[in-house]
Amino acid sequence: MTGKLMQVVSSAHSYPLLIKQLWHTTLQQAPDQVIVYRDIARFTYRELRERIGRLASALERLGVDAGDTVGVLDWDSNRFLEAYFAVPMMGAVLQTVNVRLSPEQIAYTIDHANTSVLLVNDEFVPMLEGIRQQLPKIRTLIVMSDRTVPQTGGLTFAGEYEDLLRGASPGYDFPDFDENRLATTFYTTGTSGPPKGVSFSHRQLVLHSLAEMAFLGAAAKQGRLCRDDVYMPITPMFHAHAWGLPWTATLSGVKQVYPGRYDPAVLLKLIKTEGVTFTHCVPTILQRLLAAAAAADTDLTGLKMVIGGSELPKALARQALALGVDVFAGYGMSESAPLLCLSQVRSADLSGDPEAEAEIRTRAGLAAPLVDLRLVDAGRNEVPPDGKTQGEIVLRAPWLTQGYIGNADASDELWVGGYMRTGDVGIIGPDGYLRIVDRIKDVIKTGGEWVSSLQIEDLLSQREGVSEAAVIGVKDEQWGERPLALVVRDERTGRDLTDTQLKAHLKGFVEAGVISKYGIPDTILFVEALPKTSVGKFNKNELRHQYGSG
Repeated sequence: MTGKLMQVVSSAHSYPLLIKQLWHTTLQQAPDQVIVYRDIARFTYRELRERIGRLASALERLGVDAGDTVGVLDWDSNRFLEAYFAVPMMGAVLQTVNVRLSPEQIAYTIDHANTSVLLVNDEFVPMLEGIRQQLPKIRTLIVMSDRTVPQTGGLTFAGEYEDLLRGASPGYDFPDFDENRLATTFYTTGTSGPPKGVSFSHRQLVLHSLAEMAFLGAAAKQGRLCRDDVYMPITPMFHAHAWGLPWTATLSGVKQVYPGRYDPAVLLKLIKTEGVTFTHCVPTILQRLLAAAAAADTDLTGLKMVIGGSELPKALARQALALGVDVFAGYGMSESAPLLCLSQVRSADLSGDPEAEAEIRTRAGLAAPLVDLRLVDAGRNEVPPDGKTQGEIVLRAPWLTQGYIGNADASDELWVGGYMRTGDVGIIGPDGYLRIVDRIKDVIKTGGEWVSSLQIEDLLSQREGVSEAAVIGVKDEQWGERPLALVVRDERTGRDLTDTQLKAHLKGFVEAGVISKYGIPDTILFVEALPKTSVGKFNKNELRHQYGSG
């Protein structure tokens, strides 16, 4: 179909969607708002923008050119925030290196990304020494430290971060260029095979920031991010852009607090002393934070918290609500930059009933603006949003990665028929809320029934005395597969918990019609801990390797 193109005056400016554009409103409206790094440093937005210019000037002096990849190994800090802007704004590519991977995987991701410059927190110098020979493409190292004198070990650094900034000009002229130029790359933390690289353009990340800002700002009462909030990430900045919130918070002009390496006591102190009102993390971190708050008799009223990475158990949501936390789930993937859904509660459903609200808050949620989210069956046919019919979640959105770096086969599996496959099975209700049923590979088929491992995990976690629960399918000669539950007892309330009690607990849900009788595991094993990926998800592949034979 043909149509009319817009007429363009020769003197008109074609405005590219570049990360540098996120600064215009903030510098005009909130130049004196502050960014805090632990109890170590405080900067205004004006000062931080100058430091971004200095970082770009320093990198250029060290030979960084457009298209080069600069990696960062750091905890959540103002330095990382400065790199979030300076590196892509100068036309280079930012690699956020996942420091929680094994040393071998870290080396693989840095080399695979063709990274040539590394900004390194000196805490990671011993690890980097061990893999330095595996990084032949690295030509420049820059050390960062909270100490007066950084530790450098046997490595050769081009300079110390603050020294380099002091000697560089703040007036770097960030150019305009094609908005489809790559801005960032990072690596997924799959449980099998080497990590897979995803990358995102300036256009994608600007649109993601605008959609996230609109989504959070459209909430009338619950789950809202506005100018008066104080933002602190408790999701690593090396993972999935810290869910994109550092860019969104900067665009919004809010006060920002960066906690460095996570410690529950430090997090609680910053929440109280800096007045933090908005944050996000994985369920494991929330659990530790709530335990620390209860032990310190700390009131968390007024704190809004998005939970992602893995399913938010209802029991944990109720604990958070009881301590005053406005908790709600989010859904996304490394491949989706990552925002897809938020489980905000509509005003009419803010009943004050923790049971009813927990049911809504723990869903995957409503799709974000511009996200085309559908459910399809095995034949790729769309299924109805009737609250009953399951289907694989497939996506279109302007910020989805267009493929895995250097991995054509995996890219072809990711994109099918113009839609990105998530590998997640879900249900959408008439109200538009998505609920994740399971991962396709984690659904258990037993006795002719499909059993959701996620649902059984959630029900087990609602029993007092259960700290964590993971469910996998194990081989069974009679039924093909049977669910096996692995449970970590709560140290305070679960010392005497038995498998018989847990099976009786699940039987109550069978009698209520919530689950089928096939969902009750024949075997429930109590374990000291459950293996997790670097982003806090249960490592089901490792569990299947250990226990899958039955």
